[in-house]
Order: sequence, then C-alpha cells, then structure tokens
Amino acid sequence: MRIARFSIDGNVAFGAVEGDKPDELVLDIIKGIPFVDFELSGTKVPLSKVRLLPPVLPNKVVAFGRNYAEHARELGNEVPDAPFAFFKPSTSVIGPGDEIQYPSFSHELHHEAELAVVIGRMCREVPRERVKDVIFGYTCANDVTARDVQRREKQWGRAKGFDTSCPLGPWVETDLDIAAAADLTIQLTVNGEQRQLGRTSEMIHSIEDLIVNITEAMTLLPGDVILTGTPAGVGPLNVGDEVAVTIEGIGTLTNKVVKRG
Repeated sequence: MRIARFSIDGNVAFGAVEGDKPDELVLDIIKGIPFVDFELSGTKVPLSKVRLLPPVLPNKVVAFGRNYAEHARELGNEVPDAPFAFFKPSTSVIGPGDEIQYPSFSHELHHEAELAVVIGRMCREVPRERVKDVIFGYTCANDVTARDVQRREKQWGRAKGFDTSCPLGPWVETDLDIAAAADLTIQLTVNGEQRQLGRTSEMIHSIEDLIVNITEAMTLLPGDVILTGTPAGVGPLNVGDEVAVTIEGIGTLTNKVVKRG
C-alpha cells in the first residue's frame, strides 16, 4: 500500500494511494494515523486536487554516510568499517513539490539520492531477525548537502541539516519486504538529465546493519526516518534546477531549487 500525507481545504490527513496511471490516482482517506491498525474511510479524492506533504513528520532523521563504496571514493574518502551515522533535524524535512532553498552560506550545493526507511513502531536494541518488524515502509529521499561547508567545517550539522535539506516522498510504500528493498534501482535526474544511477544492493552495510547499529544507541519512534546512503554520481545543484529522485517500486520525488529568500 502507498500511504501519502496530504492537505486539502486546510485539513491534513493520510490516505491510501490507489490507481496506476499518474493522472488517475486517487486517495482513500485513512481514519486516524497509519502507524496503528487503521481503516480506510471510503471517501476518495483525486490526487490532483490535494497538496502532497512530507509523508511523515519524523522526530529525527538518522542518516548514514559513505554507504556506497563508489560514492565514498568519488569524494576521496575511505570506506568505513562500521556504519557512519549523522543526523538531519526535523526542520530540514520538506515534501514533494516543495522548494529546496539554496543556503546563503554555501556556494556548492549537491544532490544525493537515497532510499529512506520509515520506522513503524517504538524500538530499541533491535535484533537482526526483528528488523523487518519495526519497518513501516520505504520512501525516496534527497540528502541535499552544502559540500563546501561539509569540507570546511568537518562536523556536518550545518552542511546537511539546514532548512529544506531533506526532501522526502512522494509517499511511503508499505508492501516492499526487506529483501526486495535491498535490490532496487535508484536514480536521480537534474532538469531531466541523469546524474545518479545505482542499486540498493550496492550498499556496504545493509538495512538490517543500519537499524541494528543505531538502535544499540537510541530509541526510534514511529515516523522516524533512516537514510541509507547514496550511490555515486553526486553533483551540483543550481538555482532554477529541478531535481528528481526515482526508486523502483516506490515512485518519484521532485523538487525545485530556489534562492533562499
């Protein structure tokens, strides 16, 4: 099931996305929230009549860096022996169609297409065999990075945590099992030109590795998001660019870059 979060007439709700053709998609509004047992209301609205929002509002976004060997090498970095985590604040999250604001303190903004894992229940110290039980679903992400700031400051808080640096969407796909999610095509285009193309099977550390690693240290809450790393091909974004992340079996997340006002 594809679960979207949307607004219509000033109201915010979750809905199940139905249909196959992009111009015929509809939302069956969910009663309540999707992280517990829920019912579909039977009230349906065309997707074209709503504004899609970030599919979840995470308490925290836990991101893992250098999890694809070719990407680590393209930036002159060593491949880490263990998962390498950093954080993006909840205020960095935007949804499909929202604007990425080019930060005033950077002159080298980069795109990074990523598979995002959405957590479905409170969990801590998750054993490997139980990882699948804490996953709600998967969505597309763009770990937008101020690369010059990342190099200069070493600590990545500002470089990867600025407002609008974490586009998520367009919805959460809940029907992918963890084995399928581990081998999906992931690609990114800028103004229709392909920049990144890889497969999630190229990850150094698996989805299970990442969730076991981070829950050894902290509790994850429903709606928290795990970013699993980016394949090679990262590169510059400029004001006016339209950037799109497409992941097999999930969908396409599109955003435009604008000058920060």
